[in-house]
Amino acid sequence: MARTWSAPPVVAASAGALIRDPSGRLLILKPTYKSGWTLPGGVMEADGETPWDACRREVREETGLTVSAGRLVCVDTRPAKPGRLLGLRFLFACEADDADVRGAIRLQASEIEQHRFVPDKTAVKLLRPAVSRRVRSVLDDPSRCRYLDDGRPVDGVL
Repeated sequence: MARTWSAPPVVAASAGALIRDPSGRLLILKPTYKSGWTLPGGVMEADGETPWDACRREVREETGLTVSAGRLVCVDTRPAKPGRLLGLRFLFACEADDADVRGAIRLQASEIEQHRFVPDKTAVKLLRPAVSRRVRSVLDDPSRCRYLDDGRPVDGVL
């Protein structure tokens, strides 16, 4: 039986980056436009931008850092709610090209008011809840990619 589509699917997607300083501390950002702390990253452009391209672009815009190497560590679904589309969140563990990552940061003043490099335990306490769950899920073994639903493991998905 052929399936008919009433409209093409619409999914909001974004990509974020785990970036560490030479001491292993995680970079977190305080946005000007929402409460709490988050990771570098943002919404994918609707012009066909890929998650990896969005990650690199957003990191560059928000922090001035260039990343050319990364590993996908998490795909997280954000459930749809009234007035909000289903979302896909891609998280990459990235290596900044800048040798002195701390000294190379140039914040995008219109969107980011401050940054910190913090230990993992501090990061998961400061990050907004959904981002914190995502980060916490990959800390024990960042060598494998996780699939999450609203930051939580999904039964049956290894």
